[in-house]
Amino acid sequence: MGNNRDEMEEIDNVIILNDENGNPVSFEFLDLIEYDGAEYVVLLPMEEDADEVVILQIEEVEDDPDLESYVSVEDEDTLNAVFEIFKQKFRDAFNFVD
Repeated sequence: MGNNRDEMEEIDNVIILNDENGNPVSFEFLDLIEYDGAEYVVLLPMEEDADEVVILQIEEVEDDPDLESYVSVEDEDTLNAVFEIFKQKFRDAFNFVD
């Protein structure tokens, strides 16, 4: 029965998003970061060879306040700033390579 609980905890940490072709892609949720008045999620693709995180901005869905959408961050300075915050928070948990 302990395995079921571990599996449930693992499932709670997974976000499934659709790629540009509409295919589902699974990500591990790593962190939620507030920066410059906005919120960003830091996700790790659940592929075996994944070595880069994905940072997406959270936007509320106008028609449904219980839903949120994730959008790409185009501003390189914002991406770098959010990633630096993430690196500082998790410097002991991950081996970051510059």
